[in-house]
Amino acid sequence: MSACGSAPPSPAPTLIVNHCATPSPCTLPASSPTTNGELHLQLERTEAAWAYCAAEVDAIITCHESSDEKTPPAAHTPDQRGAGPRPGS
Repeated sequence: MSACGSAPPSPAPTLIVNHCATPSPCTLPASSPTTNGELHLQLERTEAAWAYCAAEVDAIITCHESSDEKTPPAAHTPDQRGAGPRPGS
């Protein structure tokens, strides 16, 4: 009887590992502006590069906060930047 035959084994389940992205160094575009217009354009490109980098860092931090992954504390957290002695104090 064909109904009593053995079926082929089910395929093994695919494991999906969710983990946070590995941070990569932020880079700024190279430049050598020679006019005020080029300097202004470079400023805009630099600001955009920093914004992109900050968004990547924020995404990694959010991933670590939402998961159980814990990263070692950074040398300076955003709250600590500029918290050192002030000139003249």
